Amino acid sequence: MKNAHLGSLDVSRIGLGAMTMAGTYTTGGGLDDDESIRTIHRALDLGVTHIDTAEVYGPFHSEEVVGRAIAGRRDQVRIATKFGLISHGNGDGRSIDSSAHNVKAAVEGSLRRLGTEYVDLYYQHRVDKSTPIEETAGAVADLIAEGKVLHFGLSEASPETIRRAHAVQPVSALQTEYSLWTRDVEDEILPLLRELGIGFVPYSPLGHGLLTGQLRSAADIPDGDWRKTNPRFTSENFERNLRIVDEVTAIGKEVGATPAQTALAWILTRGDDIAPIPGTRRVARVEENTAADKIRLTDEHIDRLTALEPPAGARHDEVNMASIDR
Repeated sequence: MKNAHLGSLDVSRIGLGAMTMAGTYTTGGGLDDDESIRTIHRALDLGVTHIDTAEVYGPFHSEEVVGRAIAGRRDQVRIATKFGLISHGNGDGRSIDSSAHNVKAAVEGSLRRLGTEYVDLYYQHRVDKSTPIEETAGAVADLIAEGKVLHFGLSEASPETIRRAHAVQPVSALQTEYSLWTRDVEDEILPLLRELGIGFVPYSPLGHGLLTGQLRSAADIPDGDWRKTNPRFTSENFERNLRIVDEVTAIGKEVGATPAQTALAWILTRGDDIAPIPGTRRVARVEENTAADKIRLTDEHIDRLTALEPPAGARHDEVNMASIDR
């Protein structure tokens, strides 16, 4: 598989998101750690070198599974994990906490669960409006100096926050939602990242599962799944957004690809500084997703996909949108 460049960090241009290995999206979990570990092993066998997790997934369970899976194969993988949505003993009850003390406490737990001496890419999971980004970036810089972290990342950060953090400790990657139905980053964020030499890691590159073509009605979403309350999956918005899926499916048939592979192949045309992390805990799905590396879209196909109408509905509900730095 070809590589993408996140600053000075090279990773496979298709990675693997490990959030669902902790039971997300559905409450109650339905966990199958053995299948998750087989999925990670299969991803590594297929040339995936980029595994993305976070302490809050579970919490902690996803990191533990990743740690078990990479035991004995650490040199094959670039591990990305995230801090800042769990407060480690500061006593004030905040969950969003990117204070220097919390960053340094969080990394110790992540290193232990992952069974490694260092994290390749360490993200601030969400911007902490109560802590200056300069303090957070400085804490990560200290961890880099200690060898516990190799590269610094941000997630869902605004242009101003990115610039301020980058001035303290160079940022290697920004992680934000990006797909054929979430393209906000194209206006300001992507140009800024390229100005500063920062790579981009799209999460949910398959539109939270809609772009796989497997969901055709709200009834296909299990009870307890958070997508039940997502504006793009509710009421008439869902029906309108199926038109996007239908066009992706049609183009996929023309190139001999599934809808998921077609959606990922489009992202891969956006630049060699972009490395999507489709999430799954199933071997069959990781095989399907990684095969997108071999899909070749014509200029006409790319133009048709790029011209798709924006989706109906907000990206998240008001509570989740409030956590995004804008």
